[in-house]
Amino acid sequence: MTLTKARPAQRATPARPDFYHLFWAFLCASVVGVFIETVFMLLAWGVLMNRSGVLYGPFSLVWGAGAVLFTLLLYRLQPYGAWALFFGGAAVGTALEYFCSWLQEALFGLRFWSYDHMPLNLNGRVCLLFSFFWGLAALVWMRLGWPALCALLDRPRRPSRRMTRVLAVLLVLDIALTAAALLRMDQRQQGAPPGNAVEAFLDRRYPDERLLRHFTDVKYIR
Repeated sequence: MTLTKARPAQRATPARPDFYHLFWAFLCASVVGVFIETVFMLLAWGVLMNRSGVLYGPFSLVWGAGAVLFTLLLYRLQPYGAWALFFGGAAVGTALEYFCSWLQEALFGLRFWSYDHMPLNLNGRVCLLFSFFWGLAALVWMRLGWPALCALLDRPRRPSRRMTRVLAVLLVLDIALTAAALLRMDQRQQGAPPGNAVEAFLDRRYPDERLLRHFTDVKYIR
C-alpha cells in the first residue's frame, strides 16, 4: 500500500498547539474516554463499573494522554490520508497503553486492566483488538475531535486561560492524591505501618476497601 498525500483539511488547527489547547484536549478526551469505556463494559459484559483513573471526577488519564500524543505526533501524517492516521494512531495508542500498564504495576503493584483472556495479547497489557480501537480513535480525533475542539477554543466566547490554569491545578492535585493513596495501599499490602501524619491520614481516609470499591476492576498483583 502506497501512501500519497491527500488534500489538506479545510478547517484550520494550530500547527504547534500551546498548553491551553493541549490541556482542553486532555480534559475532554479523558471525560469522553470514561464514557466510552463505561458504555462498552456495560454492553459487552453487562457490568457497570467506574472507569475513571482518579479519585475525584470522571477522568481517564490514558485517554487524555492519548489525545495529546495523537495531536503532537500524528499531525504530520494528516496529508497522507486516513490509513496513515489509523496505523499511526494504533502504534501510538498501543505503546501508550503498554507503558501505562507497566508503570501502574511498577509503582503501585496494581493492574487496572488485563487482556490475558483476549487473543493476540502481549503480556496481558495490550491486544490486537484494542490496537484497532486506538487506530479508530486516532482517526476520529484527528479528523473530527481536534478540529472541532480548536474551533470552540478559538471563538470569542471561550474558556478563559485563568479558568484553564485553575482546572489544571485541580487536576494535578487530584492525580497527586490518587497516586499517594495507591502508593500507600501498596505499602499497607506489604505490612508497612504509617510512618507520618500524611500516611496516617491516607489510611483513615482512603483504606483498601474504599480504593478497591472505587477502582472496580483493579487487581493487586505483587
